[in-house]
Amino acid sequence: MAHAYTPGLKVTRLDWVRKVRRLPIKGEVVVNVGDRVQAEDVVARTELPGNVQPINVAGLLSIPPEELPQVMLKKEGDAVKKDEVIAMSKGFFGLFKSTVTAPADGVIESISKVTGQVILREPPIPVEVIAYIDGEVVEVLQDEGVVVQTKGSFIQGIFGIGGERIGILRVAVDSPEEVLTVDHIRPDDKGKIIVGGSFVTKDVLDKAVEVGACGIVVGGIDDENLRAFLGYDIGVAITGNEQKGITLILTEGFGKIAMAHRTFELLKELEGKKASINGATQIRAGVIRPEVIVPLETDEEPKREDTLKEGLVVGSMVRVIREPYFGRIGKVVALPPELQVIETEAKVRVLELEFPNGERAVIPRANVEIIEE
Repeated sequence: MAHAYTPGLKVTRLDWVRKVRRLPIKGEVVVNVGDRVQAEDVVARTELPGNVQPINVAGLLSIPPEELPQVMLKKEGDAVKKDEVIAMSKGFFGLFKSTVTAPADGVIESISKVTGQVILREPPIPVEVIAYIDGEVVEVLQDEGVVVQTKGSFIQGIFGIGGERIGILRVAVDSPEEVLTVDHIRPDDKGKIIVGGSFVTKDVLDKAVEVGACGIVVGGIDDENLRAFLGYDIGVAITGNEQKGITLILTEGFGKIAMAHRTFELLKELEGKKASINGATQIRAGVIRPEVIVPLETDEEPKREDTLKEGLVVGSMVRVIREPYFGRIGKVVALPPELQVIETEAKVRVLELEFPNGERAVIPRANVEIIEE
């Protein structure tokens, strides 16, 4: 019998978490299998080729391209400093000479008698990859990176902005329904990941950036506040590269939506602990979810059960990801096998949900995602 499979967000108190830490190009791995690493430790490094600066020397000196080698004071492979003279015209009777200087530090990569151009390669750009999570190196990817594993809590959000950051969790509100306000942000929140309740505004985000907080985890935000904070509309591409000085993770969605009690209680339990967060989100093929990872020092072993083996079943906890019940969490109480006609007049498979307040609703199965235990 086929199962109805619906991917979902993971909210797990204790699990094995593995992160692949890979360089953009081949380089040097500086740790070994079995090494214990801290999140901030460098595990691999490389150098990206520097930017290319084309210099039209022949044009600047008003000479034919084939005469370029005769006026060059530097040859291919020579290092030069910014504003250093690299070419000089012969002038008239040794007078009125014109010069061309290097626009940046670098190395002369090529001198072309065909185009009359000199290619200057700027110094290489060093790139380092950190472990991102406290844990153990369990695999080395030769010349590329490593796989780091840790045991701890793992929480996925539904949307986020901003990249990888590491900080201490602080729960700033008393309940998952409470709105995070400017008054909740404290001067000592520098380096902290602030946990709010149902909503956050641009003013709060600005205040958090001002005090040096590295992240905010909250139930929801609306389009207006997000646009005002970023200064532009979010497109359909992957997020995570925003340079706003903070990472924002929404656990529920857009609007004023109380954080799921289970998620909030877990974050309260983890308060004061070091966490790694990443707001990168992609909702198309190759789904990427924002995440909160909190390594834990414990002898307890994670449960190895795969909660999605049976897919969507009666009793599954799910989150609705479409209106009119967007962001609400409920329990599946029925999975009718027959197709049903919905408002768009399409025939789809549906399920019946029961929300915590006892309300029930029939919803297309495509409009929910499983919350993994």
